[in-house]
Amino acid sequence: MNTSLDTPDRGAATPRTPARSPWAWVPSLYFAQGIPYVVAMTVSVIMYKRFGISNTDIALYTSWLYLPWVLKPLWSPFVDMFRTKRFWIVVLQFVMGAALASVAVTIPLPAFFQMTLAIFWLMAFASSTHDIAADGFYMLSLPDHQQAAFVGVRSTFYRIAMITGQGLLVVVAGKLEASGDLKTAWSITFGLLAAIFLVFSIYHRFILPRPAADHPVRSEGSTSVVSDFLTVFTRFFKKPHVLAIVGFLLFYRFGEAQLVKLVTPFLLDPRVEGGLGLTTEEVGIVYGTVGVIALTIGGLLGGYVVSRHGLRPWLWPMVFIMHVPDLMFVYLSQTQPQDFLLITSSVALEQFGYGFGFTAYMMYMILAAEGENKTAHYAICTGFMALGMMLPGMASGAIQEALGYKAFFVWIMLSTIPSFIVPALIKIPGNFGKKRMSNKGNE
Repeated sequence: MNTSLDTPDRGAATPRTPARSPWAWVPSLYFAQGIPYVVAMTVSVIMYKRFGISNTDIALYTSWLYLPWVLKPLWSPFVDMFRTKRFWIVVLQFVMGAALASVAVTIPLPAFFQMTLAIFWLMAFASSTHDIAADGFYMLSLPDHQQAAFVGVRSTFYRIAMITGQGLLVVVAGKLEASGDLKTAWSITFGLLAAIFLVFSIYHRFILPRPAADHPVRSEGSTSVVSDFLTVFTRFFKKPHVLAIVGFLLFYRFGEAQLVKLVTPFLLDPRVEGGLGLTTEEVGIVYGTVGVIALTIGGLLGGYVVSRHGLRPWLWPMVFIMHVPDLMFVYLSQTQPQDFLLITSSVALEQFGYGFGFTAYMMYMILAAEGENKTAHYAICTGFMALGMMLPGMASGAIQEALGYKAFFVWIMLSTIPSFIVPALIKIPGNFGKKRMSNKGNE
């Protein structure tokens, strides 16, 4: 038996090597993809807030962690050109597990802030490269109708990773905080994350399929890596309506990019400072567990309706359902309710809307990436997506500290205006994302 990480399964069409069910690997692949991202973007925010770092510094420095996702199109062609997507997935998952373990070791040290940020940067570069390979593998391994049908599934298990990272393990950190040293509590939490991630990297070493289409891609007749690299980028920026594509990717989440960095500080800050005064454990329940479950349900429902009817008839409902519920944070900041159920329900409603509306974004990136270099072009799309989160997020902490929470969440609502403009500029084929009736019996 050939056990190479990157050898295509040449016998995939024979009865002795049946096709691998997507259920065996899509859920676990996107769970593994979600862990390092949620750690860098959300769990780090909660941890640094508990360690007394200011909102301005938290928003600025953790937003810089988006940079590897912004820049990943610069090296995405190399993932296409060298080795297989399967090889990159397995190797990089091991690297990220080791990075999480390194964070656990450095938290108790005096210079923990600088050291953990440096490790998060390394982890983010590995994670962004892993995203290129994982998303490419997903598109190469599944036909179009299954890609649409499994958008909700991949989103769901990505959200389950969020529940595990910013929900379950934050609750664990909160309980450990109550019974011991703050830094020790978070060091143990990251140790648990590392163990979970390494288990999944081993699992994928053996369970990922070996599609024949997963092989290094070089331009026909090319003898230069640089030439291939430039060709990939040129093809993307020659796409029809490319300015509308880029505008949609940058501004569809303009308000959300600012909101997401300040949600957990708002929940944790004391009431005298305009926050809701929740404990770490309560934040893990409200935002990291119930909120992510609502986000997941929204994502599943979004994937379902798109697979049934296509993206075009659902685009505008998704725009409204995603952005209007941001009003819940205006309400929470103005009234500062003490009812835990009311707080939880408000956050859940906003998160459900975000999950449902984000399906349109995910499907549009798949549409924009169509073509010969879909893996690299999808990476370019996600690079613009990350830039659209990074730049507004960097300034959000300073804006909040200047305005206070009440005015800040009003500003968030004003920031959603561009999100209602850019969908009018894009073109979507009538049946894009709709499951083909001829394949109905094959699901």
